[in-house]
Amino acid sequence: MPAFQFTVAASGKPSIALQVQRRSSGSARADVVYVHGSTFGADLSIFFPFDGRSWADTLVAEGYSVWGFDFVGYGRSDRYPADLGRPAGDIDDAMQDLRRVIDAIRRHNAGKPVVLLAHSRGSVVAARYAGEYPTDVSALVLFGPVVKRPGAAAAPAAPASLPSHVPLSAWAQYRRFVEDVPRGHAQVLSEAHMQSWGAGFLASDSTSGQRMPPSVMTPTGPLADLGALWSGRTLYDPAKVIAPTLVVRGEWDSVCTDADAKHLLDGLSAAIKEDVKVPRATHLMHLEQQRQELYSAVGRFIERAVLSL
Repeated sequence: MPAFQFTVAASGKPSIALQVQRRSSGSARADVVYVHGSTFGADLSIFFPFDGRSWADTLVAEGYSVWGFDFVGYGRSDRYPADLGRPAGDIDDAMQDLRRVIDAIRRHNAGKPVVLLAHSRGSVVAARYAGEYPTDVSALVLFGPVVKRPGAAAAPAAPASLPSHVPLSAWAQYRRFVEDVPRGHAQVLSEAHMQSWGAGFLASDSTSGQRMPPSVMTPTGPLADLGALWSGRTLYDPAKVIAPTLVVRGEWDSVCTDADAKHLLDGLSAAIKEDVKVPRATHLMHLEQQRQELYSAVGRFIERAVLSL
């Protein structure tokens, strides 16, 4: 099912690529907005077809409209200057992007609040947004969220030497994806899927072939944000989140540990909050063999959250 393409544009601001996939007839039960992580956008996650079917296909079949966008610096959105002089796409940049996207979506859906479905560093942005703009968000789903780790010393600002972007090859992505699988266990990624995914990843940057090895220039703002959180800095306040919230993490996810999930859930002010751990899954569970477990957990939660409104 094809997605409809939009451009979120404003004078003096970079353009943001936005797309929506929805049923051909009838009203949607809710609008689900996907907030991607630190290294790849919507086309390579919620809209990426595995064996001919994407996560968006599943959600649309369940009656939802699915919106996905690329933060500035990713996919089809505008890029930051290469010589920005600071980490590109940090939490403040990302909040501006998400605010513009949500405003555009609510102009299309008669002002209804949306469900935010966020992965990894995208969960930082989504949780902060849900806390600051509670009337915009009907439910919040965070899978593989990044959580402030208590007890650590406050982190200094990102060093001036950190470039605004770093090159990331498809091979480096693959190595990052498989590193959490314990020794002695079969890999959870399909080689055929990853070949197709890797080609799509390199195609997301028109300049990827100009470097050796071919690589995608990736904003470093998310990297600075993750380092800040893991050094004890506060980038979002779970106590401000009142929307029904689901936390999902993989059994082998080193980014969101049991302690991280407990700390986040304990801090939420939401009256409805749930925790799901997917067996034999890592931080990239939406690309892995256990992705159907993730789809099912998220679908059940969104249905309950929508029905409770």
